Amino acid sequence: MLEVLDIAAVRRWSGLAVAGVGRHEQALNQLNVYPVPDGDTGTNLLLTLTAAEQALAGPLVEPQSAGGVLRAMARGALMGARGNSGVISAQWLSGLADSVDADGLVPALDAAAKSAYAAVARPVEGTILTVARAAAEAAHRGSGDAEAVRAAVQGAREALARTPEQLPVLAAAGVVDAGGQGLVLLLEALLEALTGEHDESTVDLHAAGRGGYDAHGHAHGDHEHGAARAVSTYRGPAYEVQFMIDTGAPEIADLRAALDRLGDSLVVVGGPATWRVHVHVDDAGAALEAGLAAGRPYQIQVTHLTSATAEGAPRRPDPTARAVVVTAAGDGIEELLIAEGAVAIGGNPSTAEVLDAILATGAGRVAVLPTDTNLRAVCQMAAEEAFGEGVKVRVIPTRSPVQALAALAVRDHARRFEDDVIAMAEAAGACRSAEVTTASREALTVAGRCRPGDVIALVEGEVNLIGDDLVTVCAQLLDRMLASGGELVTLLTGAQAPDGLVEALTAHVAARWPFVEVHAYSGGQPHYPLLVGVE
Repeated sequence: MLEVLDIAAVRRWSGLAVAGVGRHEQALNQLNVYPVPDGDTGTNLLLTLTAAEQALAGPLVEPQSAGGVLRAMARGALMGARGNSGVISAQWLSGLADSVDADGLVPALDAAAKSAYAAVARPVEGTILTVARAAAEAAHRGSGDAEAVRAAVQGAREALARTPEQLPVLAAAGVVDAGGQGLVLLLEALLEALTGEHDESTVDLHAAGRGGYDAHGHAHGDHEHGAARAVSTYRGPAYEVQFMIDTGAPEIADLRAALDRLGDSLVVVGGPATWRVHVHVDDAGAALEAGLAAGRPYQIQVTHLTSATAEGAPRRPDPTARAVVVTAAGDGIEELLIAEGAVAIGGNPSTAEVLDAILATGAGRVAVLPTDTNLRAVCQMAAEEAFGEGVKVRVIPTRSPVQALAALAVRDHARRFEDDVIAMAEAAGACRSAEVTTASREALTVAGRCRPGDVIALVEGEVNLIGDDLVTVCAQLLDRMLASGGELVTLLTGAQAPDGLVEALTAHVAARWPFVEVHAYSGGQPHYPLLVGVE
């Protein structure tokens, strides 16, 4: 049994973590019990940890130490992060790496939990964050690294079991938090790396079949509840404020609290004496006054909307050129986006893949549109990395390709970039989105209980209709959306759409809503026979 975490143990941990999450990949996916077929917490976490392990295969830049190896893991995880679970896990590893050499493993677990919380603008208890904090607190009961990790594992398991008590959506679904379960597996792999003891949790899915919302209370996909709030809640703040400040940790804590009350997208990095601050606010003056109360801000930048900070070697993008990068699944959707002048990324891209697409444009100003709420954290991380490369990136929160098309339709290079981003964001927000799919499991939704094979229609992520005939449900969905207004309907048919669907829906709208214009395209997207946008 090792008394101290060393380089060899960190390398063993990396491999064991990949193997452990790999064994439970599908079980973690199924903890997202919302009845659509693309829940993927397990897959995203596995891909993130695999990227962390691959980072250890090449030469390490830093001197050989446990912290140096962990930093390489964290960097690999960051660049390969997929979904919110991946982003949070990468941040947790980064906090661990920054403290383990100087302070030891127990304080490093504290730092890791704090780092994970710091990545989330509005932390919510009953998530992976709660499990990380409980593990760190429990680690103080152990003497030596091995016993500390053993205590941390037990504390994490107990906190995981309590997550349904903290989030009503978990209790309603009869499950624990999927991201928290993933962190428990990660800690169990660390214990095995230190002691050689294989004591792995069983992911109990028995209760998941009772249905309800996914393990995070979101519609579908890999959504850590707090993380999703951090990256997907767009409140339209007017200004981005950035500055450097020389001050101490207590003053920074007060500044962080003050800025958190003023706005969102708050990032404070650096220390122990010099810090970089970034926040989105409606009142830039109040943000600067908060900085003055904490010290003397300098290198002050005030612009519109979003941006962030990151490390990286400077590139030479054209500061006058603009580009738009959009994520999309479906050949037809990609063709539509390219025709509108965007760069399209298919599939479920990693941070590195989104970053490569941003940098490949050669533009100094890039708008990024993630067309799935599960990709917003990944796109935001890529935006932060691109900032360090000299590229100004704005992530426009979109949840569907139809919203991306609405945003692209109002682009105007005659406007200032920041004003163009605002116009695109407003157009996307004005486009109500919906999708139709087939239920993959039984679940209790706001529209009633659905069973495998039922046709379900989701509006803005919530199930609104359940039926047994695709055309009927799609027609009812259009009626429900148009009842609250609309002049233009966009239909994107998926790879599984039957022949005649567009013709039937176009005729239905013409008969029931004669003054509404319908545009229909073949999107080719998987899982969803129909995507709908109403403007």
